[in-house]
Amino acid sequence: MTVKVTTTVNGGQVSGDVEPNTLLVHFIRETLGLTGTHVGCDTSQCGACTVHFDGVPIKSCTLLALQAEGHDVTTIEGIGEPGHLHPMQAAFQENHGLQCGFCTPGMIMAGIGIVERNKGGLTEETIRHELEGNICRCTGYHNIVKSIAAAARDM
Repeated sequence: MTVKVTTTVNGGQVSGDVEPNTLLVHFIRETLGLTGTHVGCDTSQCGACTVHFDGVPIKSCTLLALQAEGHDVTTIEGIGEPGHLHPMQAAFQENHGLQCGFCTPGMIMAGIGIVERNKGGLTEETIRHELEGNICRCTGYHNIVKSIAAAARDM
């Protein structure tokens, strides 16, 4: 049995038929074909699937697709345009905030949330604390933290 879900993703209304137990991350990747949101652990440990849900960063493996009905979801594909990167994307590029790139979309989406929640009071300690739910297996986080701090100045 499938159920139709209709939601807004990256500013446009989308619909799709899903099994009732389909996770939002799988709806985004498999039904909508937006593969920038990654599945890294299936246990909500790594943060590679982070998207914005009504403007708040969440791990999309923690919600069912049906829970997105009537809500606004923004994925990594929805924050910049070709030739015009979001300030967080540009900061990650300029500050070498990535290596293999697998965690990068989730880190960027989490980073945007960190900056928006901490306007005027963002410290390295705050960034490191708030990134605790996002795992990078390649870097030592130094350039990720540096990237988020740099983006905060431009946002």
